[in-house]
Amino acid sequence: MRMVDLIIKKRQGHELTDEEIRFWIKGYVDGEIPDYQSSAMQMAIVFQGMNNREIATLTDAMLHSGEVLNLSNIKGVKVDKHSTGGVGDKTSLVLGPMVAACGATLAKMSGRGLGHTGGTLDKLESIPGVTIAISGERFVNQVNDIGCAIVGQTGSLVPADKKMYALRDVTGTVESIPLIASSVMSKKLASGSDVILLDVTVGEGAFMKNVAQARQLAHIMVDIGRRLGRDARAVLSNMSEPLGLAVGNSLEVKEAIAALQGHGPEDLMELCYITGSIMLEQAKVFSSREKARIALEDAVKSGAAFDKFVKMVKAQGGDIEYILHPEKFEMAKEIIPIYADATGYIKSLDALTIGVSSMKLGGGRETLDDVIDMSAGIVLNKKVGDQVKEGDLLATLYTNKPKDIYEPIALDVLHTFQITSEYVEHQKVILEVIE
Repeated sequence: MRMVDLIIKKRQGHELTDEEIRFWIKGYVDGEIPDYQSSAMQMAIVFQGMNNREIATLTDAMLHSGEVLNLSNIKGVKVDKHSTGGVGDKTSLVLGPMVAACGATLAKMSGRGLGHTGGTLDKLESIPGVTIAISGERFVNQVNDIGCAIVGQTGSLVPADKKMYALRDVTGTVESIPLIASSVMSKKLASGSDVILLDVTVGEGAFMKNVAQARQLAHIMVDIGRRLGRDARAVLSNMSEPLGLAVGNSLEVKEAIAALQGHGPEDLMELCYITGSIMLEQAKVFSSREKARIALEDAVKSGAAFDKFVKMVKAQGGDIEYILHPEKFEMAKEIIPIYADATGYIKSLDALTIGVSSMKLGGGRETLDDVIDMSAGIVLNKKVGDQVKEGDLLATLYTNKPKDIYEPIALDVLHTFQITSEYVEHQKVILEVIE
């Protein structure tokens, strides 16, 4: 079998056999197939696509290219949630403790932020003392004791994905649904959870810009889970505007704390209640989503969900005084209010502009080597559908950057609030559920 023949076969639009796909992935990880041939294959897939059987086989070959975690020492059904990324997405920080308080077990490996999308690990690390690098034994013990842990992915998981993604990023092959689906699902499946809830974000602040693309990706990932013996389900969530009000690491942690205490923004809470209900049903903790939602709401009202978050932070070395007293978080030196220049309703609020603006203020990274300012970011005061008067506070910028940097960013933020005299409805956060 020769790699060049497989490249030509896929370039001509033919299906690859399971044996051919496994030959490619094993040879590439072992160093027998060079970067340029793997890159050529990925470009052929961009143009010709793959069917569901090919995608599932590719995912399986990738997930078995390295270590596959065995979480059998963790009690109960292990649940996991994955978001395809967005702006202001602090869902895992809220959802994990909520489902754990209701009897599920969340053993989650998360990622870092890049560009305009935030990373759960960066948000956690904005809490002084928190570590996301813990041993396998400590990870298992924490989940068994508390019911939840959120840690970084070990280097030995899915080496094929690391190599392939590095190529995709520099060869214009990132935007391929088969390659995206296999990348996401190989990591989730290798992480060892029993059931997976996929939050496929859609809109300007997401990787998928339209519902049709997002729906296709969600269906494929759910199908991969089914073919490989896991209960995977998905929701399509709105990322045309940021999720919640806070964008930026410690700012989002403070919003997550407020949410767990029952004071979270409506869209964030609704996303957590809907996705949490599905996860609890998947884990067979509750027989219906209606019962699961009641339990989630009770966990927030009673303080049980907040208590889980405090215990998780403490177990991972964090100073819980910051959780009990969020005012202890360091505040940025420059605080810049943005005021409305017209009266009416917020018609649109571009999540991409807000995410990029937060990054430029210091709240994100353009390259993996960039150092994040944990105090930087943006807190919104108005969202789509809200009524405003000229002079009302729209948002507040937080930064340690000099004036010549933050002034043009402030103008960008002001201009992304589109105000109209006509009535505008508030946006739905969940667009579809796919299972």
